[in-house]
Amino acid sequence: MTANALYDVPGPRARTRHRAYGLAGTVVILALIGWILYLLFVTGQFTRAKWSPFTYVGIQELLLTGLANTLRAFGFAAVLSLAFGAVLATGRLSVHRPIRWLCTLVVEFFRAMPLLVMIFFIYVALQVAPLPALVAGLTLYNGSVLAEVFRSGINAVERGQGEAAYALGMHKTQVMTYVLVPQAVRAMLPAIISQLVVALKDTSLGFLITYEEFLHAGKLIASNLDYDLPFIPVVMIIAPIYIGMCMLLSWFANWVSRRQMRNPKVESAEVAAAEPGNLMPGDHHRPTA
Repeated sequence: MTANALYDVPGPRARTRHRAYGLAGTVVILALIGWILYLLFVTGQFTRAKWSPFTYVGIQELLLTGLANTLRAFGFAAVLSLAFGAVLATGRLSVHRPIRWLCTLVVEFFRAMPLLVMIFFIYVALQVAPLPALVAGLTLYNGSVLAEVFRSGINAVERGQGEAAYALGMHKTQVMTYVLVPQAVRAMLPAIISQLVVALKDTSLGFLITYEEFLHAGKLIASNLDYDLPFIPVVMIIAPIYIGMCMLLSWFANWVSRRQMRNPKVESAEVAAAEPGNLMPGDHHRPTA
């Protein structure tokens, strides 16, 4: 039996047990799904009266407008969070102690502050419009988290990489741009995408400050008495779209990662095989055996 770094390869009995566990888990999941569907049918969630509002053009336009507003808020927040996080990470890696302390204070403050409190403070206290208030709150929180991701990723690169670059005469900006950051990006990419997925889902907090995003549109439909309160059908439409957007974002991250692996700038260079040669610079007249 061959061994793995983390565990031994399962034998015939272990594989049989694993198949039995997998089959039992599948049966339990299918039974749970069937039970949920049964409850939905019993409570009349699939009746024509609850689903007919979605055939109206006005309802469809309301949902599409809310989806567009969600993507708009996420686009602004994603770009600004990445930029804000890069600036804070650069400050935290600075050799100047006051800059490093200031950036550390900003990161720890906004990471500890609840996102909803920040959004409400910007919207109510500062009298900012709903979209800028939502984007500002998402940027401050997610940018602070991404700053730690960037800093940890750069510090995770082998120390000798930076030392070798400094030995070649590069200054700090060149070392960060051409040596440390390209190597750290591949390690940081999963954490970056995970945080962007969090930012995408947190755009739903915009409905609390009357920003007309996707969840706000669903709430307007579900709370309208003329449509027989189709709350569950609204959830069954909105939830898969949110899940699909998050999966699409993850797929895009995997695609970028694969392209990086094929990039000739990050591929390992082939080293020529060693050939016999002279031992000393002046030994070119010495006959070889």
